[in-house]
Amino acid sequence: MDIWQEYRDSMIATIQAEMRSTAAQTGVARLSPKLRRTLSEIPRHRFVPAWLRHTAYADMALSIGFGQTISQPFIVAMMTELLDLRGDERVLEIGTGCGYQTAILASLCTEPGAALDSVECIAGLAATAEHHLQTLDLMHRVRLHTGNGWEGWKVRAPYDAILVTAAAARIPEPLIAQLAPGGRMVIPVGPEGCVQQLLCVEKSDHGEIQTREVLAVVFVPLMAHP
Repeated sequence: MDIWQEYRDSMIATIQAEMRSTAAQTGVARLSPKLRRTLSEIPRHRFVPAWLRHTAYADMALSIGFGQTISQPFIVAMMTELLDLRGDERVLEIGTGCGYQTAILASLCTEPGAALDSVECIAGLAATAEHHLQTLDLMHRVRLHTGNGWEGWKVRAPYDAILVTAAAARIPEPLIAQLAPGGRMVIPVGPEGCVQQLLCVEKSDHGEIQTREVLAVVFVPLMAHP
């Protein structure tokens, strides 16, 4: 018996309630069935330090070391839903962190043609994420890279979807260039230490960029950029 399942069910109920209350702003009123199943299956408590496991399923950001955090479950779910993944996309994640968001993306990108790259600038976190993903038998679906997230991962571009898990002062130009026509990027933008805006960025088939503000958020800053 999984003693953590009740906590995951409670987490999902909280996410559902927050989605309903913010639907007018976000355009997302509920969890998709596929993401709901994924959140129910991924053991979030394995991705946080042992002394924080009792709060792993609370709707809050938690420290994961190196001055970084694992985002609150509602924000993880919202950003994932905004990507609107079918499951066959080429996806780029900037900011692997502890690997929790990576595990969710890997669990969703399972159709033929799917590919997932994740870039982390802190080698210690990248190693931790790799361990977690191997433990859950998800590494075969992910390519982890240590590098400058601001620059994306050009050698595997273009990407149908890009998710950025740290706040940039502006939308990085390399990520816009690496977004495929018809693609979508979700990214928090704003100054460090202040309220930022979660943006949904879409590139038309002709390369035109449209940006929509979704929610006020607070993220750690995107590191290793110019």
